[in-house]
Amino acid sequence: MLALSPLNQRRWRNFKRNRRAYWSLIIFSVLFGLSLFAEVIANDKPIYVRFQGESHFPIYRFYPETAFGGDLRTEAVYRDIEVQCLIVTGGMEECWDMPEDLIEDARDGVIGGQQIDRGTVIWPLIPYSYKTISDITGTAPSPPNEHHLLGTDDTARDVLARVIYGFRLSIFFTLIVTGIATVIGVVAGAVQGFFGGITDLIFQRVIEIWTSTPQLYIIIILFAVLGRSFWLLVFLTALFGWPALVGVVRAEFLRARNFEYVRAARALGVSNWKIMFRHMLPNAMVATLTMLPFIITGTIATLASLDFLGFGLPSSAPSLGELTLQAKQNLQAPWLAFTAFFTFAIMLSLLVFIFEGVRDAFDPRKTFR
Repeated sequence: MLALSPLNQRRWRNFKRNRRAYWSLIIFSVLFGLSLFAEVIANDKPIYVRFQGESHFPIYRFYPETAFGGDLRTEAVYRDIEVQCLIVTGGMEECWDMPEDLIEDARDGVIGGQQIDRGTVIWPLIPYSYKTISDITGTAPSPPNEHHLLGTDDTARDVLARVIYGFRLSIFFTLIVTGIATVIGVVAGAVQGFFGGITDLIFQRVIEIWTSTPQLYIIIILFAVLGRSFWLLVFLTALFGWPALVGVVRAEFLRARNFEYVRAARALGVSNWKIMFRHMLPNAMVATLTMLPFIITGTIATLASLDFLGFGLPSSAPSLGELTLQAKQNLQAPWLAFTAFFTFAIMLSLLVFIFEGVRDAFDPRKTFR
């Protein structure tokens, strides 16, 4: 177990005393932890298959239909009732001509009144992936029922499965973009504030030009040329997101560069970079952490907005912004709007509460009784 320094122990105690932030961290960790196992929770492939005494794990490996006694070398469609019959009967050829009621009996290990050595199929809790087209009665989008707890969207895909995958994708996107933008913004702000003078002047003019560049137009043009992809969107969003931190970090370094401890360090021959990032940066952390909730919520809003406008992730990706667009286009299906609203509200509220607690924990002037 890692030993924390006395300073970090005090910060952790302050964070725990902020009950709203502490419980938000617990709830968010549980939700994000579950989303990491989305393939196990929501999938149209079984978690485990035992066929003729051998174990198979379809969610992790490719198995052709011939592996279960079928005729095709393409991947087995496990939702087909004939494939399920092949698995539970050990590959009986009669599955292709067997009536559906007998196939249902085969699932219970009985055919024609006789017991068979049936295989085993263990399905995920939600037997649909984010891209699974479900067989539904009526038209899509369909309302919530016992098979689809949050209903289906306008292409008959399970909404709950898309929310689970979309939540994970949004958090990963936000963490990556925020991490890259924070590193670039902190370094740029520290260099400007510490050195000042001509360096600060040139950096300020570059930032003014860069922030005046129309971000949406650049994304649309590059997506039209290079095609839409997750990593290209991460790169472009981080490229336009880092100036948000420069101002507060620059101000803190401008204020602290003439403090006594900085002058003493210079007199002792400590290098500039060590003074900046070992001695001055911890004092600028409160201002930096104050901006992080706005950057995180802004990044999530940017992703959702681009997906809503059709300029975000590829159409096949599980996107919460695309779910919001479907809610707008299908006003007769209010479950889509309610799902999108509550997903964004819960996710953004938890993240804001957590980073508010982190900000207060790093502030030496804040104490919690």
